[in-house]
Amino acid sequence: MVNGKSGAATPNKGQAWFCTTGLPSDVVVEVDDMTFHLHKFPLMSKSKKLHDLIKEQEANKVQPLEQRQDTQNDDVESEEDEDLVEQEQCHVSLTEFPGGSETFEAAAKFCYGVKIDLTAAKVAPLRCAGEVLEMTEEYSEDNLISKTERYLTNTVLKNIKDSVKALKSCECLSPLSENLDIVNRCIDAISSKASLYDPTLFGWPVNDVVVTSSGGSRKKNATSTKMRDAWVEDLAQLSSSLFNRVISSMKEKEVNPEIIESCLFHYAKRCFPGISRSNRKPTPSSSMMASEAEQRQLLETIISNLPPEKSSRSQAATRFLFGLLRTANILNASEACKSALEKKIGAQLEQATLDDLLIPSYSYLTETLYDVDCIERILGHFLADFEEREIEGDGDQTLGNARSPAIMLVGKLIDGYLSEIASDSNLKPQKFIQLALLLPEKARLYDDGVYRAVDVYLKAHPWLSEEDREKISGVMDCQKLTLEACTHAAQNERLPLRAVVQVLFFEQLQLRHAIAGTLITADIAASESARPSVQDEDEGERDGGDGGTGVGREQSTWREAIRENQVLRLDMDSMRTRVHELERECSTMKRVIQKIDKVGSASPSWRSTITRKFGCKFKTQVCDSHESTVVENRKGRHHTNQR
Repeated sequence: MVNGKSGAATPNKGQAWFCTTGLPSDVVVEVDDMTFHLHKFPLMSKSKKLHDLIKEQEANKVQPLEQRQDTQNDDVESEEDEDLVEQEQCHVSLTEFPGGSETFEAAAKFCYGVKIDLTAAKVAPLRCAGEVLEMTEEYSEDNLISKTERYLTNTVLKNIKDSVKALKSCECLSPLSENLDIVNRCIDAISSKASLYDPTLFGWPVNDVVVTSSGGSRKKNATSTKMRDAWVEDLAQLSSSLFNRVISSMKEKEVNPEIIESCLFHYAKRCFPGISRSNRKPTPSSSMMASEAEQRQLLETIISNLPPEKSSRSQAATRFLFGLLRTANILNASEACKSALEKKIGAQLEQATLDDLLIPSYSYLTETLYDVDCIERILGHFLADFEEREIEGDGDQTLGNARSPAIMLVGKLIDGYLSEIASDSNLKPQKFIQLALLLPEKARLYDDGVYRAVDVYLKAHPWLSEEDREKISGVMDCQKLTLEACTHAAQNERLPLRAVVQVLFFEQLQLRHAIAGTLITADIAASESARPSVQDEDEGERDGGDGGTGVGREQSTWREAIRENQVLRLDMDSMRTRVHELERECSTMKRVIQKIDKVGSASPSWRSTITRKFGCKFKTQVCDSHESTVVENRKGRHHTNQR
């Protein structure tokens, strides 16, 4: 029980609410399932509505009190007095009162002079309650309407977080909150304040785990992030109608697209928890949608409001967009909705990971495990956007023959995707070839990744005809295979004969270039090692007594240069021998191929025959298509090849 100075009012147990002033109540107000036992004077002094209702009831009494007292018997006079007291009480019923019984309790306390604490969540219901009870300044000075209006204008609407809370409280106050312009004022305050925020201060709703430098993982310290974007999380709790109005107002005020996108991502995460693969536990708010149609409509609204601009938040935003795309496929969203999402993803495909691309196929018409057609469309959007940026001279593009980091990242990503889907037995050869050839030549520095995908595909599809096997192998450029990949491919029994011959031929060229590079390196090393000795001799002559030391250094350097030269020549001789072997092997292979062409069909044991004749014994090893550890160490090879 809390006692006020001018009469205390406190709730009792159950569904009744009594005053603690010590005076018997003379008016009963019913609000929802709560009955308030109050007094006429405090209520009538502040509320014109209650004043009129009470006066109306007093005037409409059927029998005056004097007539009822004349009809009573003298022996039951005491019992009648109690009934008279009960009948003197006025009964007032307030249906559909804004804010319910809790808000009326605060308004009643205000009438009794008890100080009430206004908050962002309570001010809108109290403002509506004051309007219903007609607690105006004209009726009583410093009344509830003026008090709530001052707090709303001077405190709540000055702060974006409080404005969101006030807007949330208006959901159950319609249409009165609309008529009083509370909703529009809150929306305008939110969009105006949001335009002043720095988007770099916002956190994404999917960054739950970060990778440490040691390779482990830990939970992200989200305390500072939650402090910064708490109002965005509160905004995600709004109903769909109010949230859409806020987003529309933000667009009208040209709020930064990243802020709008962050609001939409938080809202989507709240409505569709399964979007984030790191958090797929159902939440109470996720059950707010009554049907699949409503969920589909909400998702399409969220996607249609996404800014068309490319997100600058790297993998987090891209991963969330892929989550939206998977949800759109599950809910069977419209083609226009999915197309818009695919186009936005394509604009930032270089930020994606292989796990993002593995979108399951939800259509009964598609036999493949993953939705390859979707990735093909996304890649097409990326290439179109990339060509457009290249023409416009974007800063990410470079002049000359230099390769763009974006196209290289996408090339490596697609090669990994090809290797992943190649094991699907239902993947048609034409679909595999079409996706592999969609990337331009400059997207791959080396074709080791393509070779790996080809090898996996041929292994998973052993029933392919020789013609299809040659088409599959034709997607890789044998000239762009590293020596390690060539070594592996030369003994790969799954490759067709024509591909093996090409691999051996270009491996021979690479060895020739390597030998040429070794000779150039040996000559440079010998010349550079000889220069210091001459310089030391000159310094020794100038230093006089220290000349012996210079001669010693000269002899030591010269011996070291001789040893290095001998090692290089041994390596060169070994490479030359290997080249001669490969030349003989190629010549023999050509003769075998000519014989096969004459006969018309190859013998089933042609590969074992070639192996016995050539005596090829290679170490099995495959390198990444974008690793340059082998080729780049031989710097002279590219220069020689160009000449």
